[in-house]
Amino acid sequence: QVQLVESGGGLVQAGGSLRLSCAASGRTFSSYVMGWFRQAPGKEREFVATISRYGGNTYYADFVKGRFTISRDNVKNTVYLQMNSLKPEDTAVYYCATRQGAMVITPSRMDYWGRGTLVTVSS
Repeated sequence: QVQLVESGGGLVQAGGSLRLSCAASGRTFSSYVMGWFRQAPGKEREFVATISRYGGNTYYADFVKGRFTISRDNVKNTVYLQMNSLKPEDTAVYYCATRQGAMVITPSRMDYWGRGTLVTVSS
């Protein structure tokens, strides 16, 4: 069982930045690939970014490429999402998720989820 707790959300103006964090329980953090997903009101949950077990590989949704950066610290059992040049359309609840095995972008294939943190970008 893995427990995930996100933090760092909030209200920011368009063009601003936020850094989300996701702290994971357990001693085997490096056994898991990590991902960030988001869900805007009235929309389905969608993939944002994912990172391999030791951080050597990352993959992003097209709409965040060049603006968001995912990283992880396996000593602190934490994954981060640095979000720059935020847009109003980035407004959503952002979720951290994890699984063992290959990196995937499909929400239904993730095994554990946090409760999410709300990001609101004002115009």
